Amino acid sequence: MRCRERIEQYLNDNGVAYHVYHHAPAYTAQAVAEREHIPNQMVAKVIVVVADGELVMLVVPASHRIDLVKVRNMLAVSEVRLATEIELAEAFPDCEIGAIPPFGNLYQIPVYVDETLQSDPIIFIQPGEHTTAMSLPYSDFVRLVAPTVASFIAEHRREVAATRNDIKEMGAW
Repeated sequence: MRCRERIEQYLNDNGVAYHVYHHAPAYTAQAVAEREHIPNQMVAKVIVVVADGELVMLVVPASHRIDLVKVRNMLAVSEVRLATEIELAEAFPDCEIGAIPPFGNLYQIPVYVDETLQSDPIIFIQPGEHTTAMSLPYSDFVRLVAPTVASFIAEHRREVAATRNDIKEMGAW
């Protein structure tokens, strides 16, 4: 079963009203927002990290970036890095890389949502395809996924500092 079919079946089985939108290929969450003519903060961007060897799904508005130092502290782990494309392909074999939906629970991966995403009653997601978007009520997403809500987006100045610190820690600075 393809990812989109899996998501649609899960939403239908749980009585969630959703809409499907077709558009030209969009390879980033911000591009999805542009294609669908919606604000960036309504599009859920999924970032998968490896925290002390375990996959973790982070969900933020398309317009934001994560702060790896905040993520490491939030998860109380010693090492956090972005998942590789190979790791993503293995964990989400039914999804196109870069179009992973925020339903980590369907893949036995914990989900953390940044608190800024809950400001709108509707969220837009990519259901495993670069040419499709779905919208659903944020409250239904929370009910089905039961994510941990936290604060881990980067502030512009903080993001630069975190990046430099991460590089220093790797011994490349």
